[in-house]
Amino acid sequence: MGITQRLQTIIDAPAFGHFITGVILFNAVLLGMETSPTLMELAGPVIVTLDQLCLAIFVAEISMKLIATGRNFFKNGWNNFDFLIVGIALVPSAGSLSVLRALRILRVLRVISVAPRLRRVVEGFISALPGMASVFLLMAILFYIGAVISTKLFSQSFPDWFGDLGLSAYTLFQIMTLESWSMGIVRPVMQVYPYAWVFFVPFIMVTTFAVVNLLVGLIVNSMQDAHHAEDEVKTDAYRDEVLERLESIERRLIEQSNIKK
Repeated sequence: MGITQRLQTIIDAPAFGHFITGVILFNAVLLGMETSPTLMELAGPVIVTLDQLCLAIFVAEISMKLIATGRNFFKNGWNNFDFLIVGIALVPSAGSLSVLRALRILRVLRVISVAPRLRRVVEGFISALPGMASVFLLMAILFYIGAVISTKLFSQSFPDWFGDLGLSAYTLFQIMTLESWSMGIVRPVMQVYPYAWVFFVPFIMVTTFAVVNLLVGLIVNSMQDAHHAEDEVKTDAYRDEVLERLESIERRLIEQSNIKK
């Protein structure tokens, strides 16, 4: 068995995946500890050393995958994701690049690439993006119409909330999230414009309960499709394995019958 096959066997082993997942979670804890001045004062060198050790393990893992798969490494989207995350961590974070130190926490995202269930969620979300683009366009149109109407109606009395198109859009976004929409915005507006609810209530019904739920529905549907596709792949693989075994049994029976003759 060549070194490439040995490395591939190690990488494919469940124990190796569990080990990498454990290192990712341990590294996440270390990066959180680095934000504590007290902990860094007590055990700063140890924490930094352990963090560098985790990074070395990630680099070794990527190197093993590169050797085992060669150019095919970059044909896998999750491999590219891991390569980018680890590559960011290797960029020197001194001087003008000191902001990259904060990006080291992105290593935690690697748990997505090693956890099949999390991968399925992300793949479902990505496959839902084309449909979500249409929903976002619809929402942008609704927000634009609502911002124009609210600016025309309420800008004179409430310039801080509806003084221009941008302020109105931001206020309507807050209303859509249901964050202090009633006591914080709508009721004060209704004290000056008693019939303002005629505008706000339909806006909330359409944006919050209809459009947002439509987005959720698209994501859930895409996740179900991804799960169904994964089940089909497993079923096909199991079927091929059964067929191979049946063919092997049939060949043995034919060989035995020939021997008896």
